[in-house]
Amino acid sequence: MSPTHMRTPHSPACEPDFVPGLELSRRFYTDAVRPLLEEAAPGVPHSASRIGSGSEVLGYDTPRSADHAWGPRLQVFLHRHDVPRHAARIRHILAEHLPKTFLGHPTDRRVEVTGTSSWFTDTLGFDPAQGITPADWLALPTQLLAEVTSGAVFHDGLHTLTPLRRALRWYPHDVWLYVLACQWQRIAQEEAFVGRCGEVGDELGSAVNAARLARDLMRLCLLMDRRYPPYGKWLGSTFARTAAGPRLSPVLTAALAATDWHTRERHLVHAYEIVAHQHNQLRLTDRVDPATRAYRSGPFQVLRADRFTAALTARITDPSLKDVPPVGAVDQFIDSTDVLSRPESSRALSHDVRKP
Repeated sequence: MSPTHMRTPHSPACEPDFVPGLELSRRFYTDAVRPLLEEAAPGVPHSASRIGSGSEVLGYDTPRSADHAWGPRLQVFLHRHDVPRHAARIRHILAEHLPKTFLGHPTDRRVEVTGTSSWFTDTLGFDPAQGITPADWLALPTQLLAEVTSGAVFHDGLHTLTPLRRALRWYPHDVWLYVLACQWQRIAQEEAFVGRCGEVGDELGSAVNAARLARDLMRLCLLMDRRYPPYGKWLGSTFARTAAGPRLSPVLTAALAATDWHTRERHLVHAYEIVAHQHNQLRLTDRVDPATRAYRSGPFQVLRADRFTAALTARITDPSLKDVPPVGAVDQFIDSTDVLSRPESSRALSHDVRKP
């Protein structure tokens, strides 16, 4: 029997009619939700989207995604003054008249009816329509920024959702320089550890440090490519879409597969030089020598990534970023899923770190 015929009934390969979540939500809005909105609140403007958390928002959903909170989902946004007047009736009409399933997927509690300001405040911790300060940017986990700026807007009758997403699409220039500088600094702080651990016979510690450096290099490439690093599950998938991804992926894979520190270091040296050339191509700073070199008096090859940190920091002109500790955005110094998925926590901790 061929492998095709041996697949189990729950195998993703047995789902030929899989509809990606964004397309499923678009059809759900067009075919099922919008007609009921016109009945529940005729003439009341609204916007509709599928943004926020969920693999489908980033375009990475597969049939496997259906095993948890996946299906036709929407946000329906109303003007702030229309929420108290119409939201309850809209929710009631939807609860009473939406079909129980849509294209085979349950629809119960899959439509969120809210105001734009309240939704963004709940999701990001503040309302970007009131302006975005450097402190706001740095307190925002990149995974939340990726979720809010990805996905799809199906209708923007309020004419506010699209401009807000555009405003959040990428960092202001000086914030970008600062975040890049801090990402290089993370690499500078650990790039000698692969060899140092290996020198004392700690190959496991060397491998762990190599993995940390590979992750930091991947996130750095995403930042250089103006892509917000997503949460860990989709880091590799998003990295593969960067300019450096196709060239760098086999190098990092080889570094992680190495069983001795000399081989591990050799592949990382190659990776450092690729990313250093990428930095110079951005022309954000004067050219920085991309060649690696010996670390102090030791036998280890490093990039001295702090040179890139210094070059980027020298180009920052925003005074509010001049005396900020070189820790970066919140997810450059915090790695807790619980914190990074709760904007109130990430904002509080980010503020504490930057207290004078």
